[in-house]
Amino acid sequence: MTQDLSFQFDPKETLFGELVIPVPIDKLFTYRVPAALNSQIKVGQRAIVQFGAKKIQTGIIVHLHNQPPVDYEAKYILELLDEIEIIYDQQFKLYEWMASYYMCTLGEVINAALPSGLKLSSESMVQLDPRFDLETSAFDFSEKERMVLQRLKQESLNYTAIVNLTGSKAIYHLLKSLASKEAIIIFEQVKEKFRPKTEKRLRLTSEFSSKKKIEILFETISKKPKQEAALLKYLQTIPVFADPSLNEKGMPKSKLVDGDISAGVIGTLVKNRILEEFEVTVPRFGFEEPKHEHSVLLSEIQEEVRNSILKIFEEKNTALLHGVTGSGKTEIYIDLIKRALEGGSQVLYLLPEIALTTQIVLRLKKIFGGALGVYHSKFSDNERVEVWNGVLTGKFKFVVGVRSSVFLPFDNLGLIIVDEEHDPSYKQHDPAPRYHARDVALLMAQSHNAKVILGSATPSVESYYQALKDKFGLVTLTTRFGAATLPEISFADMAQEKKRMTNKGEFSLLLLNEIKETTTKKEQVILFQNRRGYSPMVQCEDCGWVPKCINCAVSLTYHQFRHALVCHYCGYREELPRECPQCSSKRILTLGYGTEKLEEELKLHFPEIKTHRMDLDTTRTKSGYEDIITGFESGETDVLVGTQMVTKGLDFDRVNLVGVFDADRLMHFPDFRSYERAFQLITQVSGRSGRREKRGKVVIQTSNPKHKLFSYVVENRGTDFLKDELADRQQHAYPPFSRLIEIICKHSNKKIVAEASEKYTAVIKSKIKSVKILGPGEPMISKIRNEFLMHILLKIPRQQGGLSEIKQILIMEANKLHQDKVYRNVKIVFDVDPV
Repeated sequence: MTQDLSFQFDPKETLFGELVIPVPIDKLFTYRVPAALNSQIKVGQRAIVQFGAKKIQTGIIVHLHNQPPVDYEAKYILELLDEIEIIYDQQFKLYEWMASYYMCTLGEVINAALPSGLKLSSESMVQLDPRFDLETSAFDFSEKERMVLQRLKQESLNYTAIVNLTGSKAIYHLLKSLASKEAIIIFEQVKEKFRPKTEKRLRLTSEFSSKKKIEILFETISKKPKQEAALLKYLQTIPVFADPSLNEKGMPKSKLVDGDISAGVIGTLVKNRILEEFEVTVPRFGFEEPKHEHSVLLSEIQEEVRNSILKIFEEKNTALLHGVTGSGKTEIYIDLIKRALEGGSQVLYLLPEIALTTQIVLRLKKIFGGALGVYHSKFSDNERVEVWNGVLTGKFKFVVGVRSSVFLPFDNLGLIIVDEEHDPSYKQHDPAPRYHARDVALLMAQSHNAKVILGSATPSVESYYQALKDKFGLVTLTTRFGAATLPEISFADMAQEKKRMTNKGEFSLLLLNEIKETTTKKEQVILFQNRRGYSPMVQCEDCGWVPKCINCAVSLTYHQFRHALVCHYCGYREELPRECPQCSSKRILTLGYGTEKLEEELKLHFPEIKTHRMDLDTTRTKSGYEDIITGFESGETDVLVGTQMVTKGLDFDRVNLVGVFDADRLMHFPDFRSYERAFQLITQVSGRSGRREKRGKVVIQTSNPKHKLFSYVVENRGTDFLKDELADRQQHAYPPFSRLIEIICKHSNKKIVAEASEKYTAVIKSKIKSVKILGPGEPMISKIRNEFLMHILLKIPRQQGGLSEIKQILIMEANKLHQDKVYRNVKIVFDVDPV
């Protein structure tokens, strides 16, 4: 992205703009600038352009010049959407780095970066051909065609409206038939996705600007009590006698209309020019300025940690804060955020989960009020655009958000906080760019000359390694805040319980007794099982039949509340059969358990207690997280059953028991990070217990309580675990001692994808000889969404240079493979630093 140079050109001279379009094509597109826009156009603005024969797209202007393209005639820019740039130069450089490092196109990065509301696009519409007359047409029309034509006489329709009208999703042939009969025209309608929120308000008309005129007005309407009541309510709400200027803003119409005052009464007052109705643009969300100064009092230990971080920042840009669960890291963050804002800088506070965002925002808005913006995927397109524009205009100096917040248009970042920095949710998997928000934040800090705090009770192996190498400063916080102590951890040996038959379903006797004791004291419980649904597998007891997804190579998960078998990879769903489709047996069993089954068993054991479940199925709505967390905080819920959502930094006063289910499965997942993940999840969820004066308890259900991993958790030896894990990683050349690039080949034909991956691997092995290349091989789940998969893994030694050259070879050879028509449709996906 280059500086705007339009002022150097003659207003009559022909200008050309290089635009990046949010599509997965690795090039910029040249468009001609209409002479009328020469004085208005700037680098970083959005422009509407025709893309292809019919489509309309939003592009970002990245370069202006006066050199026409050599091999084609440039189309005109249709319109500018902005008066000022919406993407800054340093922001665009970050996008370019992401495209290069994560091996995707710049268009894909722009597509991920811009909220949908800023991407104006076109929608195909259907209208009647003006020359067409149904009565005189020589063609025959089907019943559905006539239905569509009759409706088109009234209005133009989009494809969705035609699908709803005809009751058929297969409308392509219907439209093709109507077009061939010259009955319809298909055109593109440009849609502006972002619409400011407006509010209807009411105020007195200018005729009633004095007290005397209002007194006369009351005499006039004295025999109309409803109108009189409405006027009285307005004057009580808006004291225009004390301050006439208040009438200018008026009051929301929705607040004046209530049970006693109808919309009809208000309509009469407007019609008689007593009140006038007008619209104003209002923010979709925003926090009031705090009425009182909310100071954060740090303990002596917290002050020492804060001062240590500030001292590190004198020499380094990044500090790793390793603080145990419940140690009060958030209070330290708030103190440092205040300092940054008082210095005139912007602050970005990254969190891994929307659930955690929900809880911490309630605390932060009391302190930072209207300076605070919140950004995450549960917000609507319009809400995200408002936050984007708020950062752009300086309204929001401080943003709390999930990983996509790294794309926001900051121009003066002073501090970035990456809380729970170890969390894999910071990694984007699909679609591209497959970025890691923590690593992007570190690069953002370099370009803004900002400081970064990476905080966690269980730091990632990679971040801890950087601290040992003295690239990051390291600060530790080993005690909980105030009088709180770390919880007491005990184990339920499930192998022994099942042998003695003391377990009840999936619950050990020990855990059941602890739940009873805890809830009797009116304290709360969190139960953690990192698997949603009722049962991960269903099987016929007689013939062994297992229902499989028709699109993926996985068994279907049973969800009892839907009474359906669901694929967690593509969403395919079918009903649970009453009998086996192979042998007609009615003995169909559910195997294994998820959060839904745990919740059901819990209600059977303790019908008097109130339970709630927090997983992907219960948090799909915008307010899902907030409703569950608010209910648990207020004490309406006694036991919260959840997946990893319940492990991440949530802070509840009354939780004094945590139960961990199926700990063995966490440890033995076939991945080199499985021990690290298991340690992090068990430590984090254990940390939800006993966060105030009373010591909490944790019960871990396992068949191997003497496993070495548990000793690190029980004895709080996180540093020892990290050192041992580093030694193991070094021995096997895994990160942080190497860089990984995973290559995934996809195709609907198993034979073709196998041949393509073999051919591609052979070529890159011959070109890149200094790197260990593993594969190709089938992954554990070898088919997803009707595409067969083959994986290739590159392990590049950390000290080895030439990473950019290796990536160029991989991309170049992928492009060459696609030139072979047999492999043209094989998708090759690059995942840099997979997690």
